[in-house]
Amino acid sequence: MAPTSSARSAIRSWRFVTPVVAVAAFGLVACSAPETPSDTAGTTPPVWTGQEDPTGNGVAADAPESTVEAEFENAAGTSVGTVSFVEENDHLVVTVEAEGLTPGFHGLHIHTVGKCEANSVAPTGGEPGDFLSAGGHLQVDGRTEHPSSGDLTSLQVGEDGTAKLVTTTDAVTLDDLRADGGRAVVIHSGPDNFANIPPRYTLADGAAVPDMATLMTGDAGSRVACAVLG
Repeated sequence: MAPTSSARSAIRSWRFVTPVVAVAAFGLVACSAPETPSDTAGTTPPVWTGQEDPTGNGVAADAPESTVEAEFENAAGTSVGTVSFVEENDHLVVTVEAEGLTPGFHGLHIHTVGKCEANSVAPTGGEPGDFLSAGGHLQVDGRTEHPSSGDLTSLQVGEDGTAKLVTTTDAVTLDDLRADGGRAVVIHSGPDNFANIPPRYTLADGAAVPDMATLMTGDAGSRVACAVLG
């Protein structure tokens, strides 16, 4: 006996629904199946679940920060700029941005002690002065020659009192800047001569040229701004 029209309709509906149900079932299986890492290159990669890799071969431990940044303040405690040291290959990129300074060249140095205190006494003693708490120019690895490890390119300030400097140094590392509780960066009132005084300029008392004060300070004058590195 031939099927009735209602039976034929039911058969067609069943044939249409069955593949859809099969596809849906397959999708559920595919989505819920675990994704297993493979040792064969180019096949299923490992899946990061947010948990620590029990094999110890997953995400590496946090690397040390590759940047040291600080804010310059003047003796009144007002912010006058920023300084950053960024590790790049075998050197540091130093960026200084400043404002509110006297036009002209200013000595710029990394100092030994991470303290920027107005009207303070140097670690070696003596009369007080602004930012003397930062100590002398940084020397690392037992160095004694000049320019010192902490000597940087001078900062040139424009007529509007602003300045930007990007320079490099390979005389120090970020570890050197973080050591001993941190260092300081000082902007001085005058230019640094880097002890570049020809021997023909002899002193009245016959002392060596340049003298020790010039070697140690570059004759850059007082300290007008300071930033604590840490």
